[in-house]
Amino acid sequence: MILIDEPVWPAHGTVWGHVVSDASLEELHAFARRVGLPARAFDHDHYDYPLARQRDLVVEGAAQVPSTELVRRLVASGLRVRPAHRTPSRAQACDHVRAAWPLPRMDWLREELIGRWGEEHRRYHDLRHLASCLLALGALGCTDRVVHLAAWFHDAVWHGDAGEDEEASAVLAEQRLAGVLPAGEVAEVARLVRLTSTHDPAPGDHRGAALVDADLATLGALPGRYHVYARDIRLEFDHLDADTFAGGRAQVLRRLLALDPLYRTPTGDQLWAQQAKANMEAELASLSG
Repeated sequence: MILIDEPVWPAHGTVWGHVVSDASLEELHAFARRVGLPARAFDHDHYDYPLARQRDLVVEGAAQVPSTELVRRLVASGLRVRPAHRTPSRAQACDHVRAAWPLPRMDWLREELIGRWGEEHRRYHDLRHLASCLLALGALGCTDRVVHLAAWFHDAVWHGDAGEDEEASAVLAEQRLAGVLPAGEVAEVARLVRLTSTHDPAPGDHRGAALVDADLATLGALPGRYHVYARDIRLEFDHLDADTFAGGRAQVLRRLLALDPLYRTPTGDQLWAQQAKANMEAELASLSG
């Protein structure tokens, strides 16, 4: 069932309420599409709605309940995403990555990269994704400076051009790190960045395995967070019509599902593989449904 509560949260000159489903995210998204709630209004386990839409939503079938009941039923459904498991805000992500910078006395480079990751056209491949990668490397127990630098550079150039973005990011790493690190480390950072175009490291490539697992960690997130990721990917390609995007996205998902194994570290496989498969299969079904 679709539930709403009374709009009481002030923002942008009005007050806002929440729209949830106590059955599935699929039901929630279908209702949002039917009533015209924008994709940007989705937040892990609910949509925000403005006071002006309250009557419309009830007419369309939403049941208005007290906020306490809405939360109780959301928790009981298993769809509630608690704060610790939510995508961080951009400000939180910026603070995290700034503190995690691995090169002392190279703050100018850190700030250049933060600026690149914070570009306006990014919706998923932004500072939140970089923070996610660095946190995932921590979960994998990877403290290798080369791998962490590769994470910093791997989407430093991003325009939505598969292959070209990774190559441009690798070249940027070669240019910026020349004379800063030993030549062998620079070459290794660039190699790892290029590897993120395929996510298919060779057997025994432990650095490559750690980086690609961290890059793909979001695939294994809780469904609500995964849906935020999928929403943000769609927003990055909002210049494409629905059919063109669905075809391209389905191709990406099939390629990832064909990777066997998807995660190349034992820890990554244990942490994320099962949920990632379920998430991607569900998204693929929604694209063809």
